[in-house]
Amino acid sequence: MIKVENLKKYFPVKRTVGEVLLRVPQRFVKAVDGVSFSISKGETFGLVGESGSGKTTTGRLILRLIEPTSGKIFFEDTDITKLSKEELRKFRKNMQIIFQDPMAALNPYMKVGDAIKHGLEIHNIGGSNQERKMLVMKMLERVNLSPPEDFYYRYPHELSGGQRQRIVIARALILRPKFVVADEAIAMLDVSVRSQLLKLLIDLKNEFNLTFLFITHDLATTKYICNKIGVMYLGKIVEIGDFKEIYTEPLHPYTKALISAVPEPDPKRKKKKIIPEGEVPNPINPPKGCKFHPRCPYAMDICKETEPSLKKVKNHIVACHLY
Repeated sequence: MIKVENLKKYFPVKRTVGEVLLRVPQRFVKAVDGVSFSISKGETFGLVGESGSGKTTTGRLILRLIEPTSGKIFFEDTDITKLSKEELRKFRKNMQIIFQDPMAALNPYMKVGDAIKHGLEIHNIGGSNQERKMLVMKMLERVNLSPPEDFYYRYPHELSGGQRQRIVIARALILRPKFVVADEAIAMLDVSVRSQLLKLLIDLKNEFNLTFLFITHDLATTKYICNKIGVMYLGKIVEIGDFKEIYTEPLHPYTKALISAVPEPDPKRKKKKIIPEGEVPNPINPPKGCKFHPRCPYAMDICKETEPSLKKVKNHIVACHLY
């Protein structure tokens, strides 16, 4: 359903002198730097990595919420990077996003029922206002906000964090999209609410036959919802594999470090933690060769000079000179 080829997004570096905003010539933050992957229909692809690795930027590029510097994005064989604004607006109902912060994603002056109904009005779904209201009521009930009449006329500030996130989910799914980007959709919630919303997302995925890009920094949640996992570091994909194989046999040193940081529920079982040295390099001036080599315990001379390309190793795709 989704195919991304050599996707790049470079943000120009800017600085302020007095009250004048200046661009720093030929300096860029390479937020996404040559990313390629595909997502099959009905699959949930997990995109994981530290903050600043480029996960959210990748998700927004796929939906064309921001424009790519270069690369191609295919949705069911349609290259959406070539669509005009009007064509993209009509196309938009097939691709939706669940934002991380529901309070920032919702208009504080718009009742939540109207916020969900707004998408139906834009795409002219439902014959009348009453029919659209009924569709919204059904969706509110489906995301476990019952009775729906109690929530339709409320404002976002009158709801809890978990209820607001259910509203954002309802707004994304009311258009019956085929593909959904869930950008840290449960990260800002309490642990008990997270499990409820994770189960809700899984149920909705199966009910509506959705395809998900699940963006998260929490590897522990990916094993409950993801079929495949892509690991990002400093704008690059470093490993892609089936979620079971990523958990049981990670290949890239960075993936191994992420897996080792996942808490072990059984206190009797102890696992060795792998803590990368130092901090994430400056994205404006990343290291030469493999971007992970300054922190990697297995770094070789070639890692400092030559950037590794993605290659198939066993059933994984990994970018590392160890293989």
